[in-house]
Amino acid sequence: MNDTTDISRTRGESTLKRIIFIGCGAVGSYIGGWLDHTGHDVTIVDPWAEQVEKIRVDGLSVNGPHESFTAHPKMFHLHENELVARQEKFDIGFIAMKAYDTRWAANFIDAFVKPEGFIVSSQNCWTDPIVADAVGAERAVGLVMSSISVAMWEAGKVERPGKTRRRDDGHDVFRAGEHDGSESQRTRDLVEMLDPIDAGRTTTNLWGERWAKLSQNCMGNPVVAISDMGMADLSKEARGRELQIRLAAECARVGLALGLKVEKFGGLDPQRWADSSHGDVYEELDGMLSEKAGGANWRPSMGQDVVKGRQTEISQMNGYVVERASKAGVEAPVNRAIVEAVKAVDAGTLKPGIENVDAVLARAGF
Repeated sequence: MNDTTDISRTRGESTLKRIIFIGCGAVGSYIGGWLDHTGHDVTIVDPWAEQVEKIRVDGLSVNGPHESFTAHPKMFHLHENELVARQEKFDIGFIAMKAYDTRWAANFIDAFVKPEGFIVSSQNCWTDPIVADAVGAERAVGLVMSSISVAMWEAGKVERPGKTRRRDDGHDVFRAGEHDGSESQRTRDLVEMLDPIDAGRTTTNLWGERWAKLSQNCMGNPVVAISDMGMADLSKEARGRELQIRLAAECARVGLALGLKVEKFGGLDPQRWADSSHGDVYEELDGMLSEKAGGANWRPSMGQDVVKGRQTEISQMNGYVVERASKAGVEAPVNRAIVEAVKAVDAGTLKPGIENVDAVLARAGF
């Protein structure tokens, strides 16, 4: 049975929102498709011409640990912004572009959202300050998406792996927070809107949540990108596990040194990752990652980017950790080495392969 069939029928009209997305990649498609499916008035603007035309004709196929469905959001090419401007303004805007596109995307979407509305950064990396600078912190809401993977390998079709939602494991995927750490009705409303997708909660610790998600991304995304392997296969390799652990350890140390209240990531407190140089702790972490070898052989976003031949977010991800490490007085040689490797992959001067894992560790002194 489709567990969302009656959602749009039972909600009052006042709870349904006019929503605009800039970006219709995997995240924008999955969240935008769900919000359309549950009765909201969804418009999506995207630069990928084939994507826009495919969804206009056939709709957006949304698949995952739920009954599959086809959504029909209103789709516009980026150059059709004048047609969007002629419509009534929107209640909420979602930015679902790559981190390196944040500033122009925030400026773009700001013009289409009501003065009393707000703009959500539904992205990886440390994008919230850029959004706040572009539209004003009072107009910006951070949305951290913890432990959710989605992929789009062809136009008009988005998929999420697994057989159950994360709420079945007691995990909150969506964490919505204000930049100033305050409680707000709009973050509560946002979590409620996303509840049909998966569990969520509001947070007064947006920055600690964001650093935890950044750390989770930093320990897995670039290793997949340089190795051309999925997460399960990577977890079968001792050096693959070591690289993930050492990346996570540096990220944890930097976040803690910056004074952030870093939330759990990878299922553990940040201090546990930071203490990985202790032999007993390392063995525990290595054993934990080994267990993932039997899981889904999924490629996170950066691995998908490499396969598609598109620019990665390495500068905004591990590169940002390296930048902050320098200011915090923390050494981050492993993150520095993997930034160099992924940039070489981006430039086409390094071919992805498992041998790159050893090379990165060696360059960092391990």
